[in-house]
Amino acid sequence: MATPANLVESHIQPLLPELERIYKDIHAHPELSMQEARTAGVAADRLRQAGYDVTGGIGGTGVVGILRNGDGPTVMLRADMDALPVQEQTGLPYASTQTAKDTAGKTVPVMHACGHDMHVTWLIGAATLLANTKDAWHGTLMPVFQPAEEIGTGARAMLDGGLLARFPKPDIILGQHVMVGPAGSIGGRAGVITSAGDSLHIRMFGRGAHGSMPQASIDPVVMAAATVLRLQGIVSREIAASEAAVVTVGSLQAGDKENVIPDEAVIKLNVRTFDAEVRTRVLAAITRIVNAEAAASGAPKPPEITPLDSYSLVTNDADATRRVLDTFREHFGSDRVREVKPTSASEDFGAFGAAWKTPSVFWFVGGTDPDRYAEAKRAGRVRELPTNHHPAFAPILHPTLETGVAALIVASHAWLAA
Repeated sequence: MATPANLVESHIQPLLPELERIYKDIHAHPELSMQEARTAGVAADRLRQAGYDVTGGIGGTGVVGILRNGDGPTVMLRADMDALPVQEQTGLPYASTQTAKDTAGKTVPVMHACGHDMHVTWLIGAATLLANTKDAWHGTLMPVFQPAEEIGTGARAMLDGGLLARFPKPDIILGQHVMVGPAGSIGGRAGVITSAGDSLHIRMFGRGAHGSMPQASIDPVVMAAATVLRLQGIVSREIAASEAAVVTVGSLQAGDKENVIPDEAVIKLNVRTFDAEVRTRVLAAITRIVNAEAAASGAPKPPEITPLDSYSLVTNDADATRRVLDTFREHFGSDRVREVKPTSASEDFGAFGAAWKTPSVFWFVGGTDPDRYAEAKRAGRVRELPTNHHPAFAPILHPTLETGVAALIVASHAWLAA
């Protein structure tokens, strides 16, 4: 009987040239959230070729494959598909030159700056290899290609689109993400692994005037600037050193001309937390500060605070995580598998396990050239490496590609092994 180790060794290498071609094609043709029709088509076609029953259009562009192979557990494997409105600066020969219209109708550059192209390719490779080696496992395999992770709505859209009612309940849900770290390495942990995330759109109102007559205005620029500075005190003065939170103002927009005081200003901010009570306190503090600064400025009306997106904590099941990490150490070796701390990045992967009330495990795969990472670590400059969402972020193809495919296969076999 074949084992995961010799399955990977004997079957993955012949797949790599085609998987590399698929990866470069998807990387060169990124699509924004809820626009992933081409990527979904590639995934669906590959699943059909491998013998899966395929359903598309789940929650927009989501794709679900089903491969039944006798009695046994049902394993769901998830990959996200969407890209970001980022101008690529990797210099790769297959770099994206794509543009698209965002939800506001604005034409923006598009790039796979978070590695979802790698995620899709990993899952295509693992689903193909497992379909080709059905004598080595029993059960049901359910690969899921999800839209719109970047805006926090894709998992929910698939659930609302009938995922629970139309497909078998998984016994385990598995997912992974490429991150900065030595390529070929894997990081995981039981419990919380990614933070909760909340984004807010804040509109502050003033009274416009000529730039030479500020006394006639209620200046929303000063109001917004004071608010931004005050918001920085939430983490430093309202959150204990033993707790953790991030409050980042990513956008402050007001006016168009240097000698015109505008009527309003817009702040967009992002919050990351690792504890539900801390999250409640931080969001309440933001509301308090925004309203207080507006009142202090004599604003003609209260600010408008509108949620943009929200991500729950991703919490790995303890027993299932132990099972996955033990399998990884057996296959890859302990030197390549490490326990990591929770990351302040956020994910909507956890929505599937919460909805199905099924254990789930999420882990990270390193995508940085090992020599480059080692040199950056020696120099104390790891934080300067291009991270996910950076215009220069691009995982090296090997061994990132084969590591991610192998990880999905050996993790699946922890449940499906014959």
